[in-house]
Amino acid sequence: MPETPRRFIRDLRPSERVAGAFAISNAQLGRTRSDKPYLRCLISDRSGEVPGRMWSVEESVFSRLPTDGFVYLEGETQAYQGELQLIIQTIEPIDPAPDQLRDLVPCAARDPDEMFAELRAILDTLGHPSMRALAEAFLTDDLLMAAFRRAPAAKSMHHAYLGGLLEHTLSLLKLADAVCPLYPKISRDLVVMGLFLHDIGKTRELVYDKAFAYSDRGELVGHVVEGAYMLRAKAEGVMRDKGLRFPAGAVMVLEHIILSHHGIPEFGAAKIPATPEAIMVSILDNLDAKTTMALAAARPDNLQPNLGGNFTERQWALDTKLFRPDPLKPPPQ
Repeated sequence: MPETPRRFIRDLRPSERVAGAFAISNAQLGRTRSDKPYLRCLISDRSGEVPGRMWSVEESVFSRLPTDGFVYLEGETQAYQGELQLIIQTIEPIDPAPDQLRDLVPCAARDPDEMFAELRAILDTLGHPSMRALAEAFLTDDLLMAAFRRAPAAKSMHHAYLGGLLEHTLSLLKLADAVCPLYPKISRDLVVMGLFLHDIGKTRELVYDKAFAYSDRGELVGHVVEGAYMLRAKAEGVMRDKGLRFPAGAVMVLEHIILSHHGIPEFGAAKIPATPEAIMVSILDNLDAKTTMALAAARPDNLQPNLGGNFTERQWALDTKLFRPDPLKPPPQ
């Protein structure tokens, strides 16, 4: 397939021809007002994503497309309600070569080793011997920590890029450092350990060697319950190998933090947060996730300043459109 020299999504402008390999996600078959099938999806590469539409699509073509995967497409960019979208003319699934994959899968801006060193430095400040021993049991599991450095924090919502789980967790530990001193009765050790471990199950819930997707274990168990399993196994290993006993209730309270960090059952929590530390972890997690999603939608790196329109499309994860401008920021020259 001939390809034009690659232009990344962040560099695209309206009315520009596009041809090449891209990642596709959330591919759905919609119906126009005249009841004709059309494709709606998100098209992305390592630099960003745009909504994709194919207004005339055969259902046989749609059936061959991955819901989340990689495609070769040809089309044209278009300004629509203040956003850039991609109107697709031809599309077919592909299995990208390794050199192509580096251009298609988004990665964290910061170096993962640098972020991991910063995270470890915060964990080194844990005060209770049992929490230090438990943190060390996770940190010295080389295979797990390799996955922790590389995994996205989500399939498609917040921090959905390689290194996203580490970046999200580090942000939360920094938030805890800022917030815990305001509440002297809070157990900082439990908050910090809870934040470190709250999404550890995503190392097994998600697959990210190609397109981001859920593993079989992710579909059937999920990271919330998986994280509690992982905590229990590591705690038992510490007691067996180190001869160290945890204070009564300490592991149970950490399990509760993992099981409750989504806040309510409708959002995937197994339990509603029921300790001060669990409430803080849940709120901080929600703060970082939603603020990151809002900034990515309203002020992305590839925002086109000349397309008009002050609002994004409706963000289903936030249940609202977002007002883009920062009224205190000088307009671009």
